[in-house]
Amino acid sequence: MHANQQRSMHANQQRSRVGVWSIASATLLLVTLMIKPAVAAPEDEVRSTFDRFVSAQNAHDLRTVESLLLGSPDFLWITRGSPVWGQDAALKRFASLYVGTWRLDPELTSLKVILIGESVAQVYVPIMFEFGAAGQPPQAAKFLMNLVLVKTQTGWKVSSILPIPVPAPAK
Repeated sequence: MHANQQRSMHANQQRSRVGVWSIASATLLLVTLMIKPAVAAPEDEVRSTFDRFVSAQNAHDLRTVESLLLGSPDFLWITRGSPVWGQDAALKRFASLYVGTWRLDPELTSLKVILIGESVAQVYVPIMFEFGAAGQPPQAAKFLMNLVLVKTQTGWKVSSILPIPVPAPAK
């Protein structure tokens, strides 16, 4: 083989290797971009916790509600202008409300998750409540719901519930 033929063959092999590496790199990049992260973003985790909280309330599932509330005497829920302090007191209040009508209908398109830090988040969402004593016709009212969630070793927990009533439209 002549020197020119050897150089030409060597150049072709080099181009072939570069082509293979280019294709392999492009494929790897494409696959990497298509794979979703295995760990959810904190905002997604908070939203998921909120969704489970609403579902548990609508199902009147006290056990699941309990698992989503911060197990602390510092848990705070303002309801009808009065504070309910602590997880135990909140669960008793929920149990009494679940005897009648209790349904939440959040406007999920308006839901906002605001990360205050790595382990604290605020959730804001307009929400319609249907509530009423057992055997009585339910009432409906709109609230601007604000919740604070904290991240614990077992996941995000609701540490406060602060509903703000929206005044009924003037007639």
